[in-house]
Amino acid sequence: MRPGLFDELLELTLDHIWLCSLAMLFAVLIAVPLGILISRRVSLQAPVLAFANVLQTIPSLALFGFLIPIPVIGGIGRRTAIVALILFALLPILRNTVVGIQSVDAAVRESALAMGLSPWQLLTMVELPLSVRSILTGIRIATVTTIGTATIAAAIGGGGLGVFIFRGVASVDTTLILAGAVPAALLALAADWGLGWIEQKLSPFSS
Repeated sequence: MRPGLFDELLELTLDHIWLCSLAMLFAVLIAVPLGILISRRVSLQAPVLAFANVLQTIPSLALFGFLIPIPVIGGIGRRTAIVALILFALLPILRNTVVGIQSVDAAVRESALAMGLSPWQLLTMVELPLSVRSILTGIRIATVTTIGTATIAAAIGGGGLGVFIFRGVASVDTTLILAGAVPAALLALAADWGLGWIEQKLSPFSS
């Protein structure tokens, strides 16, 4: 390994983890409550999900570029990269939250309300526990996708493992490309396994 490459690899890997973790934190904080809201207000479902779908269809590099001139959230650097990653992560979490909440049996809801549960208690004690597997599946998909998409953040100065990939492409250096691509793939696999394990443990139907 080239002198100094390992230290830089460690630094960029930690940077990549931080970038993805922050984006996923905000995506979950936005998408789960919004999913709960539109699961109760059916009239909002179509426009909200359509907007999230449109965001998902925009090429990632193009979205990074669109955000740059926008005041406050735009510009060159990590802030724009994080905003773009949040937008890309919304759809799977949002959709799976809606599906999970709405898949709770109506008879279970009626029984809970008949027992005197308030709407808040119904949500926290019945609906969310029963829909946790669906929600976590959405978070899992979004996390794996975000780790891969975050490599493009280097194009606008967002840092992360994409720095190696872009540097390697510019210099036609396979070693540098692999130094960015392989750790990113391993992070995605680790996140998928870890969230899958959590999903299994938190599921009310797990053994």
